[in-house]
Formats: sequence, C-alpha cells, structure tokens
Amino acid sequence: MSKSYLRFWGVRGSYTAPFQTHLGVGGNTSCVEVRVDDHILLCDAGTGIIPFGNEMMRQKQVRNLLIMLTHYHWDHICGLPYFIPAFIPDWQISIFGPGQSSKDIEEYVSAQMRAPYFPVGTETWLARINYLAPPPDHNFNHGPIAISYQNVHHPGTTYGYRIKARGKTILYISDNECLYLEKSINQQYAEMSDEEKELYDNLKQEEYESELNLFRGADILIHDAQYTPQDYQAKRGWGHSCYIDAVNLAIDAEVGELYLYHHDPNYDDKQLEKIHQHCEQIIRERRSTLICHLAREGTIIDLD
Repeated sequence: MSKSYLRFWGVRGSYTAPFQTHLGVGGNTSCVEVRVDDHILLCDAGTGIIPFGNEMMRQKQVRNLLIMLTHYHWDHICGLPYFIPAFIPDWQISIFGPGQSSKDIEEYVSAQMRAPYFPVGTETWLARINYLAPPPDHNFNHGPIAISYQNVHHPGTTYGYRIKARGKTILYISDNECLYLEKSINQQYAEMSDEEKELYDNLKQEEYESELNLFRGADILIHDAQYTPQDYQAKRGWGHSCYIDAVNLAIDAEVGELYLYHHDPNYDDKQLEKIHQHCEQIIRERRSTLICHLAREGTIIDLD
C-alpha cells in the first residue's frame, strides 16, 4: 500500500446499513482517512472509525492522529465510544470540529458518552486527548497536511474541509445542501412580482457563485449526494443534496474527480449503481471531463 493515500472507512449517512443488499458499497457511517507517511487525518468519526481503530491496533509505528469533525450529528461521532486507540495510554489524539473554543469541542464530543446515553465517559480514555482551539484564520496543519475550513449549508454549524496533501487538493464536504436557496425560491417564483424576481435572481446567482467557489480547485471532491430528486422534494431543507445538483456543480467548477458520498441508508447497492449510471450520463451529455465514482467502503486512492 502507498504511504500516502485516502481511504474510505464509512460512506453512509444518517445510520448504519449492515444489510446484505448494501454491503457492496458499505454500511458504516462517515469516516475517511487521509495519510501522508506517518501523519494520519481522519475526517469524521462515524461507525467507520471502529474498523479503522481495530486496524491501527495491529501496528506499532503510528501512535498519533487528528480527528476532524464536520459537525456533531450522531452519524458523524457515534464511533468514538468504540474507538480502541482512545483507551490506550501511548496514543495521542487531537480532535477538531465546530465550536468557539477547545472547551466547546470537548463538551460536544463528551456529551454522547454521559449517562444515560453510555456507560463510560471520556474520562475513561487513557490516550492523551488534545482538543484544538479554532484558529482565527480557519487554517491549520497536521504535519505535511494543510487544512482549511468554512461553513456549509446543513442544520447547525457544519464545516466543509479543504485538505492539501502531496500536491493534491481534496475537498471533504460530507453534509451540504447544494442550491437550497434557489430551490426554495423556484417554488414561489411564479407568484412573485418582477421586482421580487430580479432581487431573487441576484440571490440565486450569488448562491451559485458561492457553491462554485467552494468546489473550485478540487482534484478530489468528496460530497454529499444523499437524495434522489423524488426524495429531495420530500426532504428539502434537511441539509443534504440531490445527487444531480452535486454532479452538475462539480462539472461547472471543473472538479477533477467526484466521489458521491453520505449515501442514504434506504438505498441498496442496485439503487446506488443506478444513481452512478445517471451521473455518468449527465457527464457525457455535458461533454465534461469529470470522473465520477461512488464512494465505497475500503476504496483506497493513491496520493503519491
């Protein structure tokens, strides 16, 4: 295996899907590893962090890592109570996520492990845990890995991360509702006056440019693509994207490779394959060079 790589440990959203019909893509919730030599960055700590932790216990070379949380919804933190390295004294684990201070981050992470929700709290962790204070310029480093972050459209404060490793730019945006404002406006557009339409057209254009700026420059974009158009209509405002919007914005932003991510647990392997095939059709019809993948558990991307 390359010493510099990206690996998917969990690709589902909302809740785990350990069903036979889902295991081709994978049933664990959000967790992606970025490794450069002996420096390990974990994006989110859903149930995918559990097999990652088990794998790390089989080696002795690395005892230091950074866990970077997009937000604190359960599907992104529920693996932490079962993350074995946190209970081992010679490990050093840094944790970062939304919050005004390191104390905020510690409080949010610790809350799910308090009674009556869990029998042991974070005070039983034996590893050296370091909660990182938010940098004022939204930029920090983990060894040779450079990281920046910004807010994305999801209930509560949620971050999207821009990661630079081995000369590649990786965007990890697990929960984000693309073009929410545009879709909300379009539902009422016919009832608006000409003056209101002009105002809202400007707002829609601003939102579109903001989304493009978020995606631009990405060699690898890992992005929320949870819903079909039909499901999106029933769940608009829940903070997740229709896959069609994700692929079209990736094309417009001239992204290199897109990994459809945060798969709905109600979608089995066959349905996800159909979604991927439709994305490929959109790319062909638009004559784009975008390469599109389904994020699958176990997939390893060589960064060297």
